[in-house]
Amino acid sequence: MASGVGDGRQSSTYGFPIYSAAWLPLAHIIKPDAPPADDDADAASSSTPPPPRAQMVVLGGGGGEGRSGVPNKLVVAAVEGDAAPTLSTEPVLVVEAKEKLPYRMAVHPHGDGIVVSFPNGCRFYQWESKEGKKPHKLDLKFEEEALVELKDVGSQLAVSFSGEGSTLATGGEDGHLRVFKWPAMESVLSEADTKTSIKDLCFSSDEKFLAVNRSSGPCRVWNLKSSEIAANLPREAGEIFSFCKFSYKTDGSHILFITAMQGNDYGKIISWNTTSWTRIGSKKITREGISAFAVSPDGAHLAIGTSEGSIIILDSKNMQTLVTVKKAHLGIVTALAFSQDSKTLLSTSIDSTARVTSVGSIKSNGTSVWPMILAIILAILVYYCMQHKDILAMLPH
Repeated sequence: MASGVGDGRQSSTYGFPIYSAAWLPLAHIIKPDAPPADDDADAASSSTPPPPRAQMVVLGGGGGEGRSGVPNKLVVAAVEGDAAPTLSTEPVLVVEAKEKLPYRMAVHPHGDGIVVSFPNGCRFYQWESKEGKKPHKLDLKFEEEALVELKDVGSQLAVSFSGEGSTLATGGEDGHLRVFKWPAMESVLSEADTKTSIKDLCFSSDEKFLAVNRSSGPCRVWNLKSSEIAANLPREAGEIFSFCKFSYKTDGSHILFITAMQGNDYGKIISWNTTSWTRIGSKKITREGISAFAVSPDGAHLAIGTSEGSIIILDSKNMQTLVTVKKAHLGIVTALAFSQDSKTLLSTSIDSTARVTSVGSIKSNGTSVWPMILAIILAILVYYCMQHKDILAMLPH
């Protein structure tokens, strides 16, 4: 298992507590360069292809209401480097949110914009990009007339688009679940439960199911085709469910992962079959509280963030830990997200830092390269000593 201690090389500080984060689907947001003129067509065709556009992330957070002096804002930052990626501390774009704290967000997968959850409801921000060679010409415009259905509904603790972006779901602190067709905002499903708050929700990749975790009770799975309950996944004694994420296996079938705390003792990940809705696995992961959870788009990796600021990446097939970064952040990990190519993990914290960790550097068997190198060096030294023990015996003691 590869392991390490957090350092400043992969973390960037932005001056405000970060509560939400996501990768941007730049291929759907950035306008392509204008085609060359006819006179330059031949020259353009023979020239080298342009470099790939930089990856970017959006971060949300701040000091909340009051006079803390810490601004509330949305920040777009670029990822720099390939072998050892880092986040630029020079923002590509900053959108001030004034007295309202951007607490949760959902980025539309095809570039429509961002739904941001504030303490009193949700707002929609639409992307605007300009033609040109520089990929950093982005703007984010607040659409005041959009999302009137989510205005003044209170804090939404969970916000998510389906994989194709055709459905939007929100889960309120007041326990109200709302599901809409996007962008028409026609209601698909609504469930109010004033006795609980919604902690997390997620869509299956085929957009058939929606899993919802509340502050108490089972994980409820909805069939979105019929708007009926498909399953209630019960807790076992001492379990407290927190996050839920669908993934898929190589054979095309789906699997549901749920994180849970076993009392105050340890955090674990439970896996569920999505046909029989039965438990098929459970693995103890950490003695720290699980504060964030993510599944890579290719389904190969899971990641958890902890209340102590650590990051753990696991193999989704066998739940084996591949890498642990102790104290990746100095505060609680607030959000995790894998990049669209599943090669990089984004993590954020209330300590005002964001970090990117390269998943590509993880060995498939979970072994760090340095212990292997040290073992080889030791083996060479032992061999040398055995072959030259007569010479070594002549050395003065």
